[in-house]
Amino acid sequence: MPANHAQHLSAVAREVEDFVSTAGWDQPPQLFALVPTAELVEREPELAGQVDQAAPLTPIAQDSLPSEDLGEALAGIMWPDAVRGCALAQEIVVLPPEVESTLPTGDSTGDSAAMRKIAAEHPRRREARLVAAVLRDGTAACVLRLRGSAGDEDQVVEHPELAPNLTDALLATLR
Repeated sequence: MPANHAQHLSAVAREVEDFVSTAGWDQPPQLFALVPTAELVEREPELAGQVDQAAPLTPIAQDSLPSEDLGEALAGIMWPDAVRGCALAQEIVVLPPEVESTLPTGDSTGDSAAMRKIAAEHPRRREARLVAAVLRDGTAACVLRLRGSAGDEDQVVEHPELAPNLTDALLATLR
């Protein structure tokens, strides 16, 4: 893969988000293996016309996750060496920072189900789709699409540190 891993990974994260968005909202989490395009076409020449051969990596959609609990599902995944990275698209609820800072933090185990319920019921919540992508070398990229409301257009935000816990969990699947 060329030297600028972060730039290429960001492009892959946007590609995954574009692909997932074609099915609209209310989608389950989707996992993608990131494989070197040249190696993919070499192994499966019939795919040559279906992939962007100029792209260093091609995302390949995987089967549904084996568990409703995302952390549990990711903990059970180990990628073969041919997979150079992975990406996960999931829908989430986000709150403005000033609202998030007022929420209870819970105990050390963190009651994530209770926090999701509070966020889902909050009047200032926003639905979003988060795509987090990582490479074996630790490079990360994240794309967040905030769902527009009442005729407003969706907003897209990109930053590699939007979801550090998720990117760490994805990296663990590659080790």
